[in-house]
Amino acid sequence: MDKNTSSSMTLLAKTNTISAIATASGVASIAIIRLSGANALSIAQKISKKDSITPRMATLTSLYDRDDEMIDQAIMIYFKAPFSFTGEDIVEFQCHGGMVVASAILDTTLFYGARLAQAGEFSKRAFLNGKIDLTKAEAIAKLIETKSLDGAKILAKQLKGELKYFIDDARAMLLGAIAHSEVMIDYADEDIPSDIIDNLKSKLDTLSVKIENILDASHRRRGLIEGFNVSIIGKPNVGKSSLLNALLSYDRAIVSDIAGTTRDTIEEQIKIGTHVIRLVDTAGIREANDDIEKIGVARSIESLNASDIVIALFDGSNKLDKEDQKIIDLIHDLEDTHLVVAINKIDLEQHLDTQLLEKFNPISVSAKRDFRVLTDRLLTILDSIGEGEELMLVSARQIEALSQAKNEVQSSLIPLENEALEFFSYHLQNAITHISSISKPYNSEEILDTMFGEFCLGK
Repeated sequence: MDKNTSSSMTLLAKTNTISAIATASGVASIAIIRLSGANALSIAQKISKKDSITPRMATLTSLYDRDDEMIDQAIMIYFKAPFSFTGEDIVEFQCHGGMVVASAILDTTLFYGARLAQAGEFSKRAFLNGKIDLTKAEAIAKLIETKSLDGAKILAKQLKGELKYFIDDARAMLLGAIAHSEVMIDYADEDIPSDIIDNLKSKLDTLSVKIENILDASHRRRGLIEGFNVSIIGKPNVGKSSLLNALLSYDRAIVSDIAGTTRDTIEEQIKIGTHVIRLVDTAGIREANDDIEKIGVARSIESLNASDIVIALFDGSNKLDKEDQKIIDLIHDLEDTHLVVAINKIDLEQHLDTQLLEKFNPISVSAKRDFRVLTDRLLTILDSIGEGEELMLVSARQIEALSQAKNEVQSSLIPLENEALEFFSYHLQNAITHISSISKPYNSEEILDTMFGEFCLGK
């Protein structure tokens, strides 16, 4: 970010005092209204009718509207700049929950000169005032949305600066490589010592491998934050919808003996251990007889290919047929997907020859009576994905930036070996630009507005 843009954006922030309800809407014991900006303290004094407010001390006070009528008795806390989240004066009102009281306090702050905060504007101001960098800002946003405890732990590490430290170290190494290159360009008439070239290549290879490991872990473990997609597939009437209803503990899907009853995917969220998963009941996969069912089967296959975990269900009370064989062929070709093969209806007389399924380590379940072994298997898989100490990127923006940086680093190796140092430096400059954008981008407002616009109000 250039200095002029940063200064103008910071000045704009300082001339506005923003206000928002920082807690979720609905009935609760407490709601929080947050003020930030140069006039936050004076507005708080008008609402509380207090001449002075001690910083960082929780004060029980009455709050009054524009007509001097009492709204509520609430806790008020003042955080004096620069010792606050945004780096500005912040006042928080912790009132009784419910939208009526909170909205009345918010309206009063607006009446006294604050304006309604945009989504993510508090965090954006914290960034502009140097209180957080983009790695921490995105970790804050994702921590609110994370779908697992493992995801929360990963994001907590980012809040402590783990990703920032990697970015800083990588950037310093790339700058050092460019410095070596520039020195060698200045002394182009001299022979370049081979050990310098080899040393640079070794460092860049190490960085490239490190980046590749981070990107792989980020793709593989993205469900820890976004939630994992788990699809139930199988031919018609194997009990997919019954299993979905059993896992949900209520009748979400229509269950019928008529083949093809489920004609589209049905999605619901459930919790397995500390993980929230998106469970998808798909249409039975077979040679469909009508156009609508054909669309449903096509969507089932799309869901299969987009899943992190696939539950392939077979009917233990019937013999394997060509429709079962189609399911076996589909799961045999799965890549980068965890697979659970389950034989359903074990409460009935068994006729299924399991020989073709043995290589998949099948489990036996009953959607009507006992499916605990299935949830245990899912939990084992989900916990295994959460294991590992590798850094993880938490947004598509970060992944794209690091991917571009890796490409530039790898592209720099060829001109390095050929001693074409100008091209070598060019690629490393591009790599620095991409990798720096994860923490503190050079260009500014468009990236920031896009990223912080995804935040919730009051954050």
